[in-house]
Amino acid sequence: MTAFDDLSRRDLIRLAGVAAGAAALPRAAIAAPPSLAPYRTPYKLDRFVLAPSGVAGSFDEKKVDGPFVFRHEGRFGMTYVGWDGIGYQTGLAESDDLVTWRRKGVILARDPADPVTRYNVSSSSILRDSALQSTGELIKVDGRYVCSWNAYPAPGYEEGPAVIGLATSRDLIHWERGAPILRPEDGADWERGGLYKSYLLRHDGVYYLFYNAKDAGTPWHEQIGVAMSRDLKTWHRHPGNPIIRNGVPGQSLDSRFASNPFVLRHGDQWAMYYFGIAKDGHSRELLARGDDLTRFEKVEEAMIDVGPPGSIDEKHAHKPAVIHHDGALYHFYCAVSGIWPDETRGITVARSSPWPARQAGG
Repeated sequence: MTAFDDLSRRDLIRLAGVAAGAAALPRAAIAAPPSLAPYRTPYKLDRFVLAPSGVAGSFDEKKVDGPFVFRHEGRFGMTYVGWDGIGYQTGLAESDDLVTWRRKGVILARDPADPVTRYNVSSSSILRDSALQSTGELIKVDGRYVCSWNAYPAPGYEEGPAVIGLATSRDLIHWERGAPILRPEDGADWERGGLYKSYLLRHDGVYYLFYNAKDAGTPWHEQIGVAMSRDLKTWHRHPGNPIIRNGVPGQSLDSRFASNPFVLRHGDQWAMYYFGIAKDGHSRELLARGDDLTRFEKVEEAMIDVGPPGSIDEKHAHKPAVIHHDGALYHFYCAVSGIWPDETRGITVARSSPWPARQAGG
């Protein structure tokens, strides 16, 4: 055992806060939660800001999904995944106002010669300022941007047990991918079915990689865990994983899925946006808050609910990406309508204040 390994394990125990004991604290001992107002974004744009291209042969011809939004060199950027009927690849778009987006092309493409990414590669997050009311400026490590990605091993829509890795870039266009850092077979039963979207964060010299994963059941369940590192190379799963577990079967909004973490700091508290799938089969954007990065208390209400029949998010409103701009909080998410496999899937946004008529009207 190296000194680094020993330090990491002590850190893990300290950060765990004796998770099992903390979970057993009586509710009366927990202070009343602060207002949810800073986290709410009730005003939906109700139209796509990024839709499938419809261009035959393009990487995002059929569906777009999984937004991640940030600020870079005076503009806003969005990574997103496109689906062409074979698998996922990752693209980049840019915007001046967070509503009108321009496609810049593929930045992470499948590699037929690579057994890991021969069919899929999906950028999940890029290390950025994680304050709730920040513009999400990117953060460099040793002069390079760092993204987390996941890749499914088979053709089709999220087929097979995916892995998670990191990639680095100097310009956000050309990325160098490393080997996987987390594999499902190395984890516990709750993640043996495969790993999904991740969110990379740095705090007090420690890197945190939040991710959701599925078990091997039929139907499967998804929950959220976290791994930690001091050097982006050696990673240790938190001993209290999963830190966001499924809620009460048949009752909770996350009784089957608790997925796609997006973690932000507000004052002295951490907030995790994520989505849940309930008994009714709909996905909704949810929130959990905590005083540290390994213990979160769920908020009972949905942050963004599905829309009425005929709306762009009548089926699913899920996969959060949050950023602050010009006094308003913007909450991007994937909106889905229709019935699989003939569903319509694109990216939209809601915000904390009403939309100007010129934007709401398209």
